[in-house]
Amino acid sequence: MFDSPDFDLASYAGFDTPVYARHTYNSWDDAGWRSLLVQGFDHAREVEHLALPAVSDLHLVLCLAGSADMWTHAGGRPVRRRWVPGHLELMVPGRASSLSYRATPGLSTIQVHLPSPTVRQVAGALGGRAPDFEALSAVLRGGDPVVEQLLRSLPGAGDVGDLYAESAAAFLATHLLTRGRNERLPGPEHAAVRAGVAIMRQRLAEPLTLATIAAEVHLSVYHFVRVFRQATGQTPHRYLTRLRIEQAQRLLSTSSLTIEQIAGRCGFASPGALSSAFLRQTGVRPSAYRKN
Repeated sequence: MFDSPDFDLASYAGFDTPVYARHTYNSWDDAGWRSLLVQGFDHAREVEHLALPAVSDLHLVLCLAGSADMWTHAGGRPVRRRWVPGHLELMVPGRASSLSYRATPGLSTIQVHLPSPTVRQVAGALGGRAPDFEALSAVLRGGDPVVEQLLRSLPGAGDVGDLYAESAAAFLATHLLTRGRNERLPGPEHAAVRAGVAIMRQRLAEPLTLATIAAEVHLSVYHFVRVFRQATGQTPHRYLTRLRIEQAQRLLSTSSLTIEQIAGRCGFASPGALSSAFLRQTGVRPSAYRKN
């Protein structure tokens, strides 16, 4: 796969520059892998308009340390996201973009590129419609413990040979495409619904209002509620609450954050508000969920 025109070495190998980031790991050089590109970076504290070319590979980014306010430009208005440890991004294949950000000291990431031939092969084996990478990108920003743990482990597996890299690439592609297919929203007018869901996932910690989401997807509140309920079977408020509780479940299971910290990261005004909503949806309090 290394020599495939769909896996463009030049797009990535020359990125290491002190202006933007410093390589801490590169699986092509450090492990001799050819089926999967894994890179570690320590990032500059502030960057304005870092251009990212459109590529066909599936590009995953996991924030390991530090934090950043990130603005992504990919046509239309810039989108602001908050990167913290554990935050996942999937760059939509074929879409050029640019990044601007301000970070705390010590911002570092692990970045994985799945070759497009592997992705196409897995998509063909799964069957059905073409992968919806935009929907999958929005889903992953809400977290995925499987992807996070695998990405964290890859730099430590460099001495096992390319067969491991090839197997890891196939597993990641299968997991991602299966999850993306399950999240697809069928039916008319659901571009606006999908955009609304993406806003919810990207800004779980913010005090989102229905009017804000409807305005950003260019629908009236009444129209947005109607098409959203048709698409998902839930009101936007209930859907957003479910996303927040699911994120709280992930953080309770995989982090040592306090319940107060988790409440803030999931958009609840207080630990009590999180506890009440958590009990309604899961039947247990957050503290009991963590113990179990």
